Amino acid sequence: MTEQLLSTTGLTPPEANAPVLSRDPGAALPGELPRGAEIPDDLDPLAEGVLMKHQREWLEDPSDLKIAAKGRRTGITFAEALDDTLIAAASRAAGGDNVFYIGDTKDKGREFIGYVAHFARVVAKELVEIEEFLFKDEREDGTSKDISAYRVTFASGYRVEALSSRPENIRGLQGVVVIDEAAFHKNVRDVIDAVNALLIWGGKIRVISSHNGVLNPFNELIREAEAGKNPFKVHFIPFSAAVENGLFKRVCLMKGKPYSPEAEQAWEALIRGAYGTRLSKMRQELDGIPSDAEGAALSRVMIEQATIKDVPVVRLVLPDSFKSLPKPDRTRKTQEWLRLHVLPHLKGLDQKRRHDLGQDFARSGDSSDLIVQELGQDLVRRWRLVIEMRNVPFETQRDILFFVGEQIPRFGHGAFDATGNGAYLAEVAAQKWGERISEIKLSAGWYGENSPAYIEAIGDGSVFIAADDDVVRDHQALQYVNGVVRVPEDMRYKGSDGLDRHGDTAIAGILTYFASRQDGIAYGYEPVRREGGGSSWNRPDDHDDFSRDPYRPPLGARLRGGGVM
Repeated sequence: MTEQLLSTTGLTPPEANAPVLSRDPGAALPGELPRGAEIPDDLDPLAEGVLMKHQREWLEDPSDLKIAAKGRRTGITFAEALDDTLIAAASRAAGGDNVFYIGDTKDKGREFIGYVAHFARVVAKELVEIEEFLFKDEREDGTSKDISAYRVTFASGYRVEALSSRPENIRGLQGVVVIDEAAFHKNVRDVIDAVNALLIWGGKIRVISSHNGVLNPFNELIREAEAGKNPFKVHFIPFSAAVENGLFKRVCLMKGKPYSPEAEQAWEALIRGAYGTRLSKMRQELDGIPSDAEGAALSRVMIEQATIKDVPVVRLVLPDSFKSLPKPDRTRKTQEWLRLHVLPHLKGLDQKRRHDLGQDFARSGDSSDLIVQELGQDLVRRWRLVIEMRNVPFETQRDILFFVGEQIPRFGHGAFDATGNGAYLAEVAAQKWGERISEIKLSAGWYGENSPAYIEAIGDGSVFIAADDDVVRDHQALQYVNGVVRVPEDMRYKGSDGLDRHGDTAIAGILTYFASRQDGIAYGYEPVRREGGGSSWNRPDDHDDFSRDPYRPPLGARLRGGGVM
């Protein structure tokens, strides 16, 4: 990574504030300080009573990996800038290092570098220059991108750089990496995965953010940390804790206003009241409680109320080498897996009830989910089996689908994702089962017509899905996108297996519900008469036509309306 210097400021001496000279029209105008540098000249952050309790705890935590899940404007970025100033000002022997700050907006970078410039003068006793330059992000494919950035360089030789957007080749950085408002970065999981490489050479990672929904990778990272699946240390800093720790007193100090408990109560009430009826938004932004995804069509509580236990979710993950096996070996292994893991569940299905199929197709990356759903006597749809496939070849998915379709009782209708590569599976299903198959090109128009009915069915208890955490979270991914309920194209989150998901079972659920609302093939049965015209069934235990279970493997079954079983 290389850089190009755009401009430098003058020094920032104690008696005058130096302007930032910039060619960027979005940056500070001549004579205007970067955001963050407007704090009082004589403010010493190390003075007694300046830092709040949660800021001190953040500074005192030496963890290489730490997360701040915070309410808005609670002062953690301020504290982090102080820590980073001390790190960059220190010598190598004292633990000094470079610091790279990655905010979600350019304004955040200006604010941060303004704090650093102030702390450099007041705490580190250095007169520093604020430079604006182009950070050249050199990508793996050989191309590069210029990123606007700010920099402060210390006498130690180390520097603090505030980048205006995420560099793609972040692995090339070395030092302390600060990711601010991480939940609002486009690909925060990629950022975090990339900076993990810095740990090899003693780097540190700070992830700071308010929440942006339960499915956001930032919340995923916290959940993993709390479950002991990663080594991040989590600091929880809600707005209420900041107020208790003296946030309003600092506001009064900055604004030159008198403090009183009554004024503090009125101030907090004003801030919370500004959210109006948007309580979920207020709790998320102020109290650090992640809400369901923004614009979510279903709450988790509503989804969980529509789940039933003991619905098997059978998962198949194949290695890349499977597709290179000779066809007889692939077929044999597939049939063995079906007999062992799928057939027992199919045998347990109610022979009297209609069953429908729906599948959201995927070949690699996301999972390919096939759902078997029963239509009850009470007209309630109940999932009875979910088969989830990852990295399963086209022909193997076809074999699995055909096996299931041939085994389920009273196969009514199937709806299959025919978008992209899914067209193959949908087509061969239609070739096999004819009018009982709908080949669906998933689109905003199709979702607009069919998603609302599924959402309503979840809400009123007309559909019951599998009580499985991945299934529930897939349904949480359903959002209103331009007024249409669907899973946003760019939404990805980790499943229980650590692999990416994209609302896979929710999409399959919508398809299955659509299938169950289509006309099925009507089944009728006629007794096989004895030779000579007798009216009894041609079995010793079939004594009269009415007492016999008509759904027992038929002695003369036929289909009304044509078709072949």
